[in-house]
Amino acid sequence: MKHYHYIFTGAGLSALMTVYEMVLSGKFKDKSILLLDENSKKTNDRTWCFWDDTELFDDLAFTKWNAAWFKNESFERRLNLHPYHYKMINGLDFYNRVFELISKEDNITFLNQKVLDFQELGHHCVVKTDSEGSEESFTCNQIFNSIFNPKLVDSQSKYPFLHQHFIGWFIKTKEPVFTADCATFMDFSVEQRGNTRFMYVLPTSETEALLEYTLFSKDLLSKEEYESEIQMYIEKLGITAFEIVEKEQGNIPMTCYPFWKNNSKNILNIGAAGGWTKASTGYTFKNTVKKSKALTAFLLKENDLTKFHKIDKFWFYDLLLLDILDQKNHLGSTIFSAMFRKGNPAVIFQFLDEETSFTEDLQVIWRCPKRLFIKALIRRIFR
Repeated sequence: MKHYHYIFTGAGLSALMTVYEMVLSGKFKDKSILLLDENSKKTNDRTWCFWDDTELFDDLAFTKWNAAWFKNESFERRLNLHPYHYKMINGLDFYNRVFELISKEDNITFLNQKVLDFQELGHHCVVKTDSEGSEESFTCNQIFNSIFNPKLVDSQSKYPFLHQHFIGWFIKTKEPVFTADCATFMDFSVEQRGNTRFMYVLPTSETEALLEYTLFSKDLLSKEEYESEIQMYIEKLGITAFEIVEKEQGNIPMTCYPFWKNNSKNILNIGAAGGWTKASTGYTFKNTVKKSKALTAFLLKENDLTKFHKIDKFWFYDLLLLDILDQKNHLGSTIFSAMFRKGNPAVIFQFLDEETSFTEDLQVIWRCPKRLFIKALIRRIFR
């Protein structure tokens, strides 16, 4: 039974980003690291979008935009994102970057195996995997788990649990239709049907774009429902001739459930399994960059993983929004429209990136429907 210092159960964004930061730091060469995942990470299975005012992963960005539309059924606004850019990274490009880096590190191993179980046993941990139909076990000092367990959230009612679920079509049109330098960040003009529903349009040229039909809601749809809405939106744009180049599908958990309470001295939940996803928006990439940097720095100073998590004001802001959408899911358009109708886009994105002062928080919060949030606050206090 081979022993490692660290084992990552699941090798998604959070695990790969953390190992990436470990390698860049140059301070973990004496630590043996094992990454385990049933997915070989050799396909472009997703895209990540994020706004940023630095050069973060500029060389990996498939495209980026300086402006973005926000729309609903009654108004539209072109947002000047300066000093931010809205960037898109293909999953496969990121995987290749990380695996190219770690392939040069003798202390890091990746195994394409499914994790069956893991547990802490006193001063060490054990991980069991399925290796081509037979069970294999590894021991380690500490585990970083990114395998999401929905039962943890489903078994309680104190913290709402919504999904950001979507299907996207990469399409190529016969005629130029799209404005290549301007994305559609949220278009709530699609029929809401009692939910929070919107379209993303992420053009990569005048004839190519990713169109993504997205919901923040409790229940998923049939594949046909997502694709029917995408088809109708394409017709609404006046597109008559196009081909589907690629499709993507996703489901991101949106919850303020305190995942950190399930951490132990030697097991830390990371990624969606650890609450690293921005609960109010489902955005993952930028949060994961920050958390992985923080975790890498933490491991150089601390050994007790229960000390890693710290709750902050943004967790509470997200909780109030999710409380509202849990009770009145159709109000998402109203809330986001109030925020973006006249608000300063740079401050809003800074707020959503959890980088604002309390004074700046108020600039965003006061534009939202106050009565809704006051009621949510009162309900939360007495919950």
